[in-house]
Amino acid sequence: MDRYILVDHTADMMVKAYGNTLEECFANAAFALFDQTVDLSGIGTDEEIDIRVTGMDDEDRLYSFLAEMLFIEDCDNLILKEFEVSFEDEDVVCHARGETLDRNRHRIRSEVKAVTYHMMDIDYDEPSVTVIFDV
Repeated sequence: MDRYILVDHTADMMVKAYGNTLEECFANAAFALFDQTVDLSGIGTDEEIDIRVTGMDDEDRLYSFLAEMLFIEDCDNLILKEFEVSFEDEDVVCHARGETLDRNRHRIRSEVKAVTYHMMDIDYDEPSVTVIFDV
């Protein structure tokens, strides 16, 4: 099964991330975010980071989680590719691995500017999450 697919969308980038659990869907949405930014096949896993975000509901938690990932990429120049996600009450807890971006060595794909709530969808039956990234 694919971790995620790109869905045709007019201006921005829409991804639908799959998993066996909602936590795995969140992890694969984070993978999609970074994979659309940089070719992750060339990214190592020497650096590790722990993330905790909270939200009022699952959509808010997904938004907060992905926005934190984008913040880490922008501010710390860290590209992540492995994600262990769990939920603790209203919190999303993630242990992630990756490495610092090296523009001379890594292939840049696109720049994701923001995560949006627009058309965000969480399908509990499939399970999957759909999110639009502003590029």
